[in-house]
Amino acid sequence: MAHELPPLPYPQAALEPHIDALTMEIHHGRHHKAYVDNLNKAIAGTPLESKSLEALIGDLASVPDNIRGPVRNNGGGHWNHSFFWKLMGPGKGGAPSGDLAAAINAAFGSFDDFKAKFEAAGIGRFGSGWAWLVVNGGKLEIASTPNQDSPVMGKAISGIDGKPILGVDVWEHAYYLKYQNKRADYLKAFWNVVDWSAVAALYAAAK
Repeated sequence: MAHELPPLPYPQAALEPHIDALTMEIHHGRHHKAYVDNLNKAIAGTPLESKSLEALIGDLASVPDNIRGPVRNNGGGHWNHSFFWKLMGPGKGGAPSGDLAAAINAAFGSFDDFKAKFEAAGIGRFGSGWAWLVVNGGKLEIASTPNQDSPVMGKAISGIDGKPILGVDVWEHAYYLKYQNKRADYLKAFWNVVDWSAVAALYAAAK
């Protein structure tokens, strides 16, 4: 079965003014769609067509050499973006509570310290990539990956142990129309749209 572009969980303008509608239109409808289309093209006519997305990119070693690069880049782009859209929403932001808040305080000292370290991971990623919050052995860690690599690809590929529960896209296409080269401003604005209840549910399932 061909992979499909998932619909956004909210209207394109729903994250205004923090993420503008035109960026969402281009980011979801063109960039994410291109990853889906190119992934389907790469695996067409192979047994890989029957694998789920997570199974496919979680076992890149089993992908033939001649298509491993396109599967890694486009499969990663598809998974990362599908994950990203679901962890944001209109009227969200604020701060986490309960077990997730306690885990953040235990790992990073405070919510403000966590935000500063997460932003630093995004700012420090040279070129294009992602910053992640992952659960590793029950504890929270911050990491980043280049391009469209993802923690679900495993440590051998991503360099990361653990399951992702939050990710932010720091490719320029995610912010350039509104923020130009000010990636730090985009990352600060990101906190206004994070759906902490969705992150908390992923944390509860991963710890």
